[in-house]
Amino acid sequence: MDAVRVALLREVLAGTEWPAAARRFAGALRASVVPQRGGLLLVGTEAYEPWHLAAHLVDEAAWSGLPELAPTLVRHRARPGDPAHLAVGLGRLEAAGRGATLLVVAPERPEAGLLQRVHDARRAGATVLSLDGGDTEVRGLAHETLTVAEGSGVDLDTVQHLVSAAAGENVLPSPRGRRLRDRLTLLADRLTAPPPTRW
Repeated sequence: MDAVRVALLREVLAGTEWPAAARRFAGALRASVVPQRGGLLLVGTEAYEPWHLAAHLVDEAAWSGLPELAPTLVRHRARPGDPAHLAVGLGRLEAAGRGATLLVVAPERPEAGLLQRVHDARRAGATVLSLDGGDTEVRGLAHETLTVAEGSGVDLDTVQHLVSAAAGENVLPSPRGRRLRDRLTLLADRLTAPPPTRW
């Protein structure tokens, strides 16, 4: 999602908790990923693979000059013949420990095997964050959560767009590229803002 669409989305959701909640969660994500440490691991449930969020975080990593935001997508059904970026299976979670960040995207209750792996990674020192639908076990394992419950007025995909866009914001710009993106985002926000009210 480009800067103009994110700005429009934020405008539509202005007055709700979601823009601020997404920025808070994105700030926790940014703070937990440490360059040259365990890396960012992104995993969903067996029924929901967060490949779209992975793609947006890769973009944000490039645009913001924060390569540590680019996640490793951990898949339930990875096959040896898959391209390298799609071939990481659940076994990768077993190696997650101190310095690693594990972002769990779980719109529904995850299977017991995934919950156990996440629990083991947390006990080994990994930081666990969850974007979830409100499952208490997932929330209990996470250091930081953002819950998108049914009936909250937004869906998980929308919140993932807000989080990924916010993840690359509010950081020191890289010498080139980031300043231009900041200006474009600011311009998009101004162009899509309603006219000032005159009293």
